Amino acid sequence: MTDRVTVTGAALALIARLTAKHGPLLFHLSGGCCDGSAPLCLPRGEFRLGGRDLCLGTAGGAPFCMADDTFAWWEHSQVVLDVVESRSGGFSLETPDGVRFIARARLFTDAELPGLAAPVPAQDVP
Repeated sequence: MTDRVTVTGAALALIARLTAKHGPLLFHLSGGCCDGSAPLCLPRGEFRLGGRDLCLGTAGGAPFCMADDTFAWWEHSQVVLDVVESRSGGFSLETPDGVRFIARARLFTDAELPGLAAPVPAQDVP
């Protein structure tokens, strides 16, 4: 089975550092004009997921969620969570470190599509 979310080594290392400092995490990709491909990384429980949010999988043990209308754009793509240097502001936990998580995309192959698990409603994620 192919995962809908994968994580680069750099992103895994950053997730481990942030988890050690802040506890369990959650990722949310809003897809809005200001966030684009930069998912928010927040302490789990400090971001209210909505009834339209879906969880596509996990990133370093943290749920990776997005709204159903954003998923419509990502449905045929694997999320590849990575890290880039950035001096942008924001609420995401990695911002003070001068880096930013970024969601890259890789199209699923025709052979991978039938084996993909459907995303689950975010409120069903423990």
